[in-house]
Amino acid sequence: MAKIFTALGLMSGTSGDGVDVSIIKSDGSYQYSEILNNYFKYDQNIYENLHNLKGKILMYEDLQKNKSEIKNLERELTLFHAHAVTKTLRIFDEKIDFIGFHGQTIYHNSIEKISKQIGDGNLLSQLTKKDVIFNFRQNDIDNGGEGAPLAPIFHRLLTHKNNINLPACILNIGGIANLTAITDYDKDNFLSRDLGPGNCLIDEWLRKNSKEKFDENGKIANRGKINDLILNQALDNFENNLNRNISSFDIKDFDLGFVRGLNLEDGLATLTEFTGRVIGNELTNFLSKINNETWKILICGGGRKNLTLIKSIVNNTNKKIKIQPIDNFDIDGDFVESQAFAYLAIRSSLGLPISFPSTTSCNEPTTGGVIVRSI
Repeated sequence: MAKIFTALGLMSGTSGDGVDVSIIKSDGSYQYSEILNNYFKYDQNIYENLHNLKGKILMYEDLQKNKSEIKNLERELTLFHAHAVTKTLRIFDEKIDFIGFHGQTIYHNSIEKISKQIGDGNLLSQLTKKDVIFNFRQNDIDNGGEGAPLAPIFHRLLTHKNNINLPACILNIGGIANLTAITDYDKDNFLSRDLGPGNCLIDEWLRKNSKEKFDENGKIANRGKINDLILNQALDNFENNLNRNISSFDIKDFDLGFVRGLNLEDGLATLTEFTGRVIGNELTNFLSKINNETWKILICGGGRKNLTLIKSIVNNTNKKIKIQPIDNFDIDGDFVESQAFAYLAIRSSLGLPISFPSTTSCNEPTTGGVIVRSI
């Protein structure tokens, strides 16, 4: 019987609002159980420092220009992650075999094959006295991949563990919206790609025009009026500029410029409809190329709570696509990604692949992650 490991996963997504923490048990293959989940919100200082820094890094050269600021923030974020681990382990007194440390993405460029996450795995290991696995993306990039998305192998596990009828998809709506399409439990032929913006444009508009960090339940957008002229032009521009040869995006690939001049509510209504139409259209196009069956779509991530956004997505997909929250299957949609990185840490420790040609465009199934052993 395969050994069961206990791993803690840390995920801070592109929204940059805090850290999700999950503990799971798994053999790195099909055995899996969820132990606990927790969330730690960044304090205002870290939140502002992170988004100010991300705003300065528009191209690869900016990483060097802001090297000192990046180093300082990396330490600050690592200390925060260590605090989150320590508090979580106070309520879980069993041995942790690994910590899967995603870090905070500050720059991702699929064409340049660069994906930069900040987070000091060595320091985290010293502070927590645990083995830490981090830098999950670089080995994939070195093997011809884009470094993202990495969660699909875990998405397949969730469908298998919960006996979800296939074909099925997991649609994660974080800062970016990404999709994993699964047609077989037992083969590594699942497909994945980013579809477009998720919450990133909506959240950025709110940060710049209000004191809010996100649109709770889509209420603000629902009060606004969609500017159809601006919306249709933006959709045309997105379609004309979309590079279908890449499978992953950065939040900087999308720009708020087309709603500049609109008020808070109308701008948000237009951005939310733009995001919903992009996701709905790309979802339909992507799945129609695989087969013509009825697809079950399980939505996870913070965007699933934005009812105005979800309504738009549903209105822009065909009748063979059935959309529902992943929570309907007793899966906590807030912690899929943090659990994924706990699972990836176990697979990494075993030398098992975490990315595939059909997910990141790497040359062959590829393992990843750097292991730091605690002393």
